[in-house]
Amino acid sequence: MDTEALKKSLLKKFQEVTADRLQKIQLGVIDLEKETAEQAADDVARELHTMKGEARMLGLAAIGQLAHAAEDVLRAEREGKTATETATDVMLRACDVLSDLLEDLDAAHTGTSATEEMVKALSEVSGHPVPALGPVRKPAASAAPPPPVAPPKPVAQAPAAPPPAAVQAPVAPPAQATPRAAEPVAAPQPAAKEEEAPSAAKSSSIADRSIRVNVEVLDSLGLLAGDLLVESARGRLRSTETALLFERFSRLGDRFLRISEDVDVPDAIRQELERAEADLHMLRDDAFRFVRRNGDGINTLHGNLAQLADHVAEARLVPLSTVFDAFPRAVRDIAKTQNKEVDLVIENADIGVDRSMLADVRDALVHLLRNAVDHGLESPDFRQQMGKPAQGRIRIRVRVDGDMLHIEVEDDGRGMDTERLKQVAINKRLLSPVQAAALSEREAIELIFRPGFSTREQVSELSGRGVGMDVVKRKVETLGGSVGVQSRQGRGTTVTLRLPQSLALMKVLLVRLGDDVYGMPAADVVAVMRVKPDDRMEVFGTLAVRHRGKPTALVALGPLLGLNGGNRFDKPPAVVVRHGDDYAALVVDGFVDEREVAVKPCGGEFLKGAPFIAGTAALEDGRIAVLLHVPDIMTEVRRMARPVTQAPASRRLRVLLVDDSPIARATEGALVKALGHSVEEAQDGEEAYAKVQTNTYDLILTDVQMPKLDGFSLTRRLKGTPAVARIPVIILSSLASPEDKRRGLDAGADAYLVKGELGVESLAQSIDRLT
Repeated sequence: MDTEALKKSLLKKFQEVTADRLQKIQLGVIDLEKETAEQAADDVARELHTMKGEARMLGLAAIGQLAHAAEDVLRAEREGKTATETATDVMLRACDVLSDLLEDLDAAHTGTSATEEMVKALSEVSGHPVPALGPVRKPAASAAPPPPVAPPKPVAQAPAAPPPAAVQAPVAPPAQATPRAAEPVAAPQPAAKEEEAPSAAKSSSIADRSIRVNVEVLDSLGLLAGDLLVESARGRLRSTETALLFERFSRLGDRFLRISEDVDVPDAIRQELERAEADLHMLRDDAFRFVRRNGDGINTLHGNLAQLADHVAEARLVPLSTVFDAFPRAVRDIAKTQNKEVDLVIENADIGVDRSMLADVRDALVHLLRNAVDHGLESPDFRQQMGKPAQGRIRIRVRVDGDMLHIEVEDDGRGMDTERLKQVAINKRLLSPVQAAALSEREAIELIFRPGFSTREQVSELSGRGVGMDVVKRKVETLGGSVGVQSRQGRGTTVTLRLPQSLALMKVLLVRLGDDVYGMPAADVVAVMRVKPDDRMEVFGTLAVRHRGKPTALVALGPLLGLNGGNRFDKPPAVVVRHGDDYAALVVDGFVDEREVAVKPCGGEFLKGAPFIAGTAALEDGRIAVLLHVPDIMTEVRRMARPVTQAPASRRLRVLLVDDSPIARATEGALVKALGHSVEEAQDGEEAYAKVQTNTYDLILTDVQMPKLDGFSLTRRLKGTPAVARIPVIILSSLASPEDKRRGLDAGADAYLVKGELGVESLAQSIDRLT
């Protein structure tokens, strides 16, 4: 046996296990300051004792010495010989040094100056001198291999064990190495004390049911499971088509039999026909049995593959505790720099999240916790003056709602002063005083999501650099989620992150736009409906529809995406979607189905980086469904629906809008009305030209593809008529190629705007320039 290779393997496992153990020790050390101090001290003592034993067996003398010195400090704290806060501070610093030693195992053998200083600091606090490191005798290569290293034992705060094959990848300790594919967790060593036997047995049980799996393997399995699920759906489709083919053969056989009965033929031929009839009946029976068995097999296979996909998605889930375990230490350190007292409470940290989202979730929560301590919580003296406890509280709550994960970060601090937020926005020239005065309380709170917005007057290491909530919003929305904020001045603030629990498989509603299929996450879909004419209304110049008694913005999805035309039905179908607290009814051409699909990133240059697109999914009929990014769509809807400062009466324009799509006319007309102008409509170029002869207009907006007279021809006719040639013409079209734009300008158009890029700001700029 290659003992050197075994030794290296054990050292690698020691690094992984000790990284987990250090995280638990830090959590326990922080709990020494809480009511659960006695239980926390027991847990920390057990972890330190095990770490010391494992390190000494592997010849890592410096780690063993530090663990021994930390044990002395813990003993002194329990005996009341040293202050709890002093013991906590020095032990947390010792954890940092231990983490550094895990990265450099050579230093863990011989020690460093930082190790010596840390041991000295621990000794001064505990009052127990620790012998200096002597010559370290490393195990000889020919010696018998040391016993296997024990895995970490569960502590009181540890979450329940993840499901089998869950990725065990703690985030906080930097020393952790990337696990090798399918590398089993080391078997536990015999318990050092009899009273530790139950914990050791429990740890052994967990180790027997868990393995470390390379995350790339899980990614590949997820994609493969999704592809197999689609292929099995195609198999079901082919099975149905096969059954229909057999039915056609059966009907054709019946026709031949009826013909043979009506035709007078010789007896010899009649006998052949009877034998053919018998064979035909047998063939029909065999075909029926095949169709039934094949259908049953395909359905069973599809069910099993769906279950496989669910298990793979579940295996990709990592307990949020792998992120949350680092937060108590971080919050404590931040609070100490500001002389604040903070109690961090975390609920349901064992809920899982897709491991590919883990880093973004961690980054977002770090920003929220930093802001809660820095901006939210008051100083202890001020809190007492306000009748609050001196110690502030931050609570993280996690819950699952269907396929969505809800994470709430709540503090009991000062809340948000909306008037101060408005004033800061004015000072930073993000808003004019008139615009700020028109903001609602909710809109004022949402100013914190503006890039560069900060209420800090001075830059500090902690905050005030203009980076924070805008980063949180961007990260969460990139994952297909949303951010909501509720705040009460003097009472506190709650920030809610709503995001998908898994990105591998997603339930989507498939809709049709023309001949193409688009998908929207089912978690964002509130309802589907038919838009009746009586339900339509206009709110502040924006087209809306009544949904569940409330006005909801009505937008044609096709033109918003830059596709041709719009729905021409009297009662068009629409999908009501939600993002945060905002709702919109998106008009589509039809509904296809609701199903679970494997999401893949956009490939090629055609869709890569395109707005409103989140990914693609293969369908069983061979088509590719484009998955829409609802946050981007809602951002554009809000921009279209947001009332803007009305144009002065002297500049109120009379605009003629020409488009053959009623939904497109309603959407574009709402934009023009939001700018304070009046709108008249025409359904095609012929009607528009007739209106121009009898009415006076300040501006003409026209589509290109229309019956009777298209937009290019209308523009040429207008510019060729001296009486109306001076009226500015803006072409609004979904045709976005340079050639189409050149044709429009050659026809005499004064501006050419693409419908997919149309918004209040771009339209206002063009109108101001031309008028």
